[in-house]
Amino acid sequence: MNCRHQALVVLLEADPVVKASQAAALWEAIQSDPTLLPDAAQRAEVLQLTAAQEAAMPGRPERPHLVPAKQVPSRSPFTLEGRAALLHAICHIEFNAINLALDAVWRFDGMPADFYRDWLQVAGEEAYHFTLLRTHLEEMGWHYGDFDAHDGLWTMCHKTREDIPARMALVPRTLEARGLDATPLIQDKLTRAGDLRAVEILDIILRDEVGHVRIGNHWFHHLCQARQLDATTLYPELVKRYEAPRLRPPFNEAARKAAGFTDAEIAFLLGED
Repeated sequence: MNCRHQALVVLLEADPVVKASQAAALWEAIQSDPTLLPDAAQRAEVLQLTAAQEAAMPGRPERPHLVPAKQVPSRSPFTLEGRAALLHAICHIEFNAINLALDAVWRFDGMPADFYRDWLQVAGEEAYHFTLLRTHLEEMGWHYGDFDAHDGLWTMCHKTREDIPARMALVPRTLEARGLDATPLIQDKLTRAGDLRAVEILDIILRDEVGHVRIGNHWFHHLCQARQLDATTLYPELVKRYEAPRLRPPFNEAARKAAGFTDAEIAFLLGED
């Protein structure tokens, strides 16, 4: 079974602890033996889901209960339960991010070997983030699944399942990149709440997420160049076509530039286009 097939198996796994462990193990295996990356024939293979796999996509537990984003209650991080709810929301994002990376590996055929390596790396690192947050939640007395959550990340993943430039544009470099902006603000609140361990975990996540967004940027621009598309003008077209959120300030411009955003792309975010 090549790593694209393996990525699909892990994606379909419903137990979040098992999924995280398997995603991390798959990335470790690739690092130890790069020959496990798909060869030309495996990269060209178009994988099809069975009806059972389609119904089980993505693998996830019965809890958390998924509700529209506006129905997820906002709680103060200055209470223990409110802080747990905040960290649970981030934990849920990291769980979904494992799925998003694995989906890119199995779904999109015909890409260079480095594409699959990059997204297996993302899956492994997101698994690590999820594990750190889940462990911290449990130390606080809660478990992943104890609070309601929303499905915005996977919804966009599903909407872009047949359009790889849109996937690269709207998932890693739009929805996930929002974490670059939000994390320092969340860390400030957690520092004032006295949860320095959570701040340390978010330091790790922010460091890695810069790299993940950079990967999304790289492959978006790679695809645009290969298909003779103008990345700067295509992006707002994709935002409109797939009804992606138009992001609002404040933006972490330093992190976004480190992640590969151009001055023109940041100007678009700032409404200067």
